[in-house]
Amino acid sequence: MSEWKKVKIGDFLTEREGRYKPDDSKISKYKRLDKIDFSGTIHISDKPTKTDMIIVHPGDLVISGINVAKGAVAVYQGNEPVCATIHYSSYTFDSSKVDLDYFKYFVKSPAFIAALQKQVKGGIKTEIKPKHLLPLEISIPDLQTQREIVQKISLQLQRTEQLSLEIKSQKNYIKQLRQNILQEAIEGKLSAAWRKQNPVQKGNPDYDAEALFEQIQKERNGEKKQKELSQITDEEKPFEIPESWKWVKLGEISLLITDGKHGDSVNQNNSGYYFLSAKDIHNGELIYTNARQITEKDFYETHRRTNLEPGDICIVNTGATVGKLSIAPDNPRTYMTTFQKSVAVVKLVKNLVSNIYVKFFLIFDVPKLMATSWGSAINNLLLSDMKNEPIPLPPLSEQKEIVKQVEKLLQTVSDLKNQITEREQLTKQLMQSILKESFNKQKNRKEKL
Repeated sequence: MSEWKKVKIGDFLTEREGRYKPDDSKISKYKRLDKIDFSGTIHISDKPTKTDMIIVHPGDLVISGINVAKGAVAVYQGNEPVCATIHYSSYTFDSSKVDLDYFKYFVKSPAFIAALQKQVKGGIKTEIKPKHLLPLEISIPDLQTQREIVQKISLQLQRTEQLSLEIKSQKNYIKQLRQNILQEAIEGKLSAAWRKQNPVQKGNPDYDAEALFEQIQKERNGEKKQKELSQITDEEKPFEIPESWKWVKLGEISLLITDGKHGDSVNQNNSGYYFLSAKDIHNGELIYTNARQITEKDFYETHRRTNLEPGDICIVNTGATVGKLSIAPDNPRTYMTTFQKSVAVVKLVKNLVSNIYVKFFLIFDVPKLMATSWGSAINNLLLSDMKNEPIPLPPLSEQKEIVKQVEKLLQTVSDLKNQITEREQLTKQLMQSILKESFNKQKNRKEKL
């Protein structure tokens, strides 16, 4: 039998004091704690920061103020001190009062979150500082019972941790499966059976890519005299394509590849004229209804540059979400961002090039394209690189067949992904259930372990 007592966390944790400027000579020789992941592993780096720092000594308990309730708690096991930003806090702990593993499990439990919500203004939405954590009152049993609880939790969580590893492996498999589908599509392997039933018809754009390319060039030059791009060399062709296909450059099948408005900013107005930016592209969808609205005058000045229309491909070409892309929806009022480098527009030759086929190609190809584009601190996709990117061009009918097959296969992948997500949620709920059962004790409540 064990009696649970209410104590303050400050009774067994003591904060390391000291705050230093990033350029302080006292911390210049130390490496930096980069992050604590949700499994409790500390990651060290040499990355600079402009944020004030603390010093973490070997054996200290380190807590992420932002992610403490997700498990970002660890004991620093290094031989030399390290520094960390003030978003972390470092503590010595009294091992005669608390078992460290017990406390690490506790901060991931519903009981800890409930205590935060009750005693800290802002609850778990607040960055948890020592001033919030140390006065926090919690119920804990004696040290022996703490160790028994740790042993019990460890045994129960072994299965959930194994499930988590399996789910992680399945997620990686889904990601690779998606890439494999796209690769087989753009290499012509996915539509091989279709080609046997639909042989090449020379001069017919539906069944001959050379004829299709000639028609595309007539359409492009009819719209506006286009600058010729250099010929694709054999070294630029990353794989073999079917005989009825043709290697071309993305700029050769596009009327325009450009980015957003250059120059002055725009004026906002509830006009119904939407002004897109990178944040409006979500997982392949372009959610224009949340975009800023601008004046009619500013819209027409911007639209002259991008000429964004339904069906055009929009690609985030700089920043944290670089490479995300979507097709502009069938609505006449979807327009471009004010930033010179934020979203690029690829305007294909309509009715001769499938925008969905090109979208699938770009989803597969953008990681490689990003590797060749420059961008020191910020990732960038250069318009010039995009225009010169080689793309395999199938005949028009085969483009449509590829789109149909890929969409069907990707739907199957999406269904599998949803099943994995459900398993992941159930696993998290199971982990929380185990922790809740172990820690949801009230003061003076006794339990036979």
